[in-house]
Amino acid sequence: MKTYYSVEKNVQILIALLKAHKIRKIVASPGSTNICFVASVQNDPYFEMYSCVDERSAGYMACGIAAESGEPVVISCTGATASRNYIPALTEAYYRKLPVIAVTSTRSIAEIGQNIPQVMDRTNPLNDIAKISVYLPYISGKDEEWECNLNVNRALLEARRHGGGPVHINLMTKYREDFSVKELPEERVIRRVQYQDKCPKVPQGKIGIFVGSMPKWSAEQTEAVEKFCENYNAVVLYDPTSNYKGKYGIMGNLIMNQHACDSTTRSFDLIIHIGDVSGAYMLINPKNVWRIHPDGEVRDTFKKLTYVFEMNVTDFFRRYNKATGTTEKNTALYDRLHAEYEKLRANLYENLDNIPFSNPWIATQTVNSLPEGSVLHLAILNSLRNWSFIDIPESVLAYSNVGGFGIDGCVSSMIGASLCNPDKIYYCVVGDLAFFYDLNSIGNRHVGSNIRILLINNGIGNEFKLKQTLSIKAGLDSDTDPFIAATGHYGNKSPDLVRHYAQDLGFEYLTASGKEEYLENLGRFTNPIIDEKPILFEVFTDSDEEVEALLDVKNLQNDMKYELKQSIKDIVGKQTINRVKQMLKGGD
Repeated sequence: MKTYYSVEKNVQILIALLKAHKIRKIVASPGSTNICFVASVQNDPYFEMYSCVDERSAGYMACGIAAESGEPVVISCTGATASRNYIPALTEAYYRKLPVIAVTSTRSIAEIGQNIPQVMDRTNPLNDIAKISVYLPYISGKDEEWECNLNVNRALLEARRHGGGPVHINLMTKYREDFSVKELPEERVIRRVQYQDKCPKVPQGKIGIFVGSMPKWSAEQTEAVEKFCENYNAVVLYDPTSNYKGKYGIMGNLIMNQHACDSTTRSFDLIIHIGDVSGAYMLINPKNVWRIHPDGEVRDTFKKLTYVFEMNVTDFFRRYNKATGTTEKNTALYDRLHAEYEKLRANLYENLDNIPFSNPWIATQTVNSLPEGSVLHLAILNSLRNWSFIDIPESVLAYSNVGGFGIDGCVSSMIGASLCNPDKIYYCVVGDLAFFYDLNSIGNRHVGSNIRILLINNGIGNEFKLKQTLSIKAGLDSDTDPFIAATGHYGNKSPDLVRHYAQDLGFEYLTASGKEEYLENLGRFTNPIIDEKPILFEVFTDSDEEVEALLDVKNLQNDMKYELKQSIKDIVGKQTINRVKQMLKGGD
């Protein structure tokens, strides 16, 4: 019987990407666990195959081939202790920077330690035998397919990066006997471009620059991005922590996260991704993503990454600006999206009376009163989300702990930052659970009078009451209160607990439980003069009204087709709709 490629999809992805990355040399050692891989590649004339029974020798053979040819070399072994014999050769490859790719086939890692024969733990390789170690799970759905594609690209790119070196791919198998697949799948290939390399052409179509969290921009960075937008008809999409203050930028959440936003608005032919983690959860659907960062790491945030540019932002944009050779400005995309943004923004402010007293309402009232040159720290999730719908003043920088993205430390981070500039006012907007988690920070003896805390106290983890969260989608509703949303802790919205604690620590205490009371205190809270005491402004809101307010902000855009679709969903039900989708796809 003629054999082709294994039906195991992770094997197919590995082979397809080896070919795409122009890697053809393979040294295979005998075994059963690696049959699906070896039997597939031995029947593909693209590959140059060698056999070696002893894995220790196979590894050293690969070192010799790689050193002589200058090409990456794959070594393949079975389960049990076979991979242990690669260690000496991979150590050699590591210190000589030889691109040896160790593909160790394995059964499910769930079987490790279960007294099952020939199952070894390869999840923690020695520090100096592989630059990177990745796992390719057996594929049963789209998530595993993306994971395999991403991890193969990461490993193969790393084998050649910074002079090269060995990498490890742990390939799971289920010992499928079917080798009937005649064509390999078309796989996404991720390329890395370094400063000295030739750059790919910018594709035709709609181009966006998505900016994650960044420190203050230099004038050179801003100028280079603005010029690129003019040359390529691009728009910058940012959140508060992006700290982008240039032309052609839009606070993208207000547009992209409208429930009635159509797919054409969210779709981009190319997203150029700069900065680090964003907590805006902006709904964007790109065809291709280029990641620009000096670290050159593969960060597949949108699951559409095709190029990683290992260079700084200024160098990247200047290079492409120089390549255009044009002096004509084209800002049609920005003009269109900015007009849409301004329409939504006007709609938001016109309807403020109808939005309940809540974090979104407070943000709209407060943002333009922030003193010039002040700094804003936003706690993750609810506070950051709601302040991502509005523009931050040009002179104000904004930060959030989006790196680890934990509930802890937002107040401490703001206090630490405030110590660097005693003459500048530092604000922190924080919910009650995050505030009490970091409560001890405000008792620190280094706390200065230049800090101001806005505590939104709704007595619950409001994040877990939002319509889009799993707990609400699952129909848990009030069942989330005792343990998931953690209601009733920390005084259960006591009007005295924080007041006494803050005042005893030397804070000026302000409070509000409604719109009028908030506006009465806002002037004091945003006074540009630093007085003798830090300020803590505790605001009591209702959890249900917080949910309602966020929905109001996300439904500023009226769309009859969207309303009709939602009505049909409510009448027919989600399960019926999913069933129809399955039928249309040819399912059972």
